[in-house]
Amino acid sequence: METDKIQNIENIERLAEMCFRTLKPTGDRDGLYTAEIRVFGYLELASIIKNLMKLCIVAVDHEAVELPCTIKSSSIDVGLILGIALQLFPVDEFELLSEISDLYPKGKTSEEKSEVA
Repeated sequence: METDKIQNIENIERLAEMCFRTLKPTGDRDGLYTAEIRVFGYLELASIIKNLMKLCIVAVDHEAVELPCTIKSSSIDVGLILGIALQLFPVDEFELLSEISDLYPKGKTSEEKSEVA
């Protein structure tokens, strides 16, 4: 039983090393992380920021049919925003959660788990 627990802990540590990739420690402050997005340059970065701001304007003032006339292009590039969301989506971390849930199936007692092994 103790051997199984040690083996599970070792498996979790190994999986954590492989899967925790979305957040990276900043190094200058504990508990502070960065999440990275990839862009082709300043123009794409500006477009992302602009589209996020437009989306926020629409979300805040949902009764407004159009964006203010001061904004040149009123169309929101939803595909661009969703692409950023996909880059930030923590797929590897969800894989880790899946692996951990396999190691600790819900509803089984410690005795039942050791009998299976």
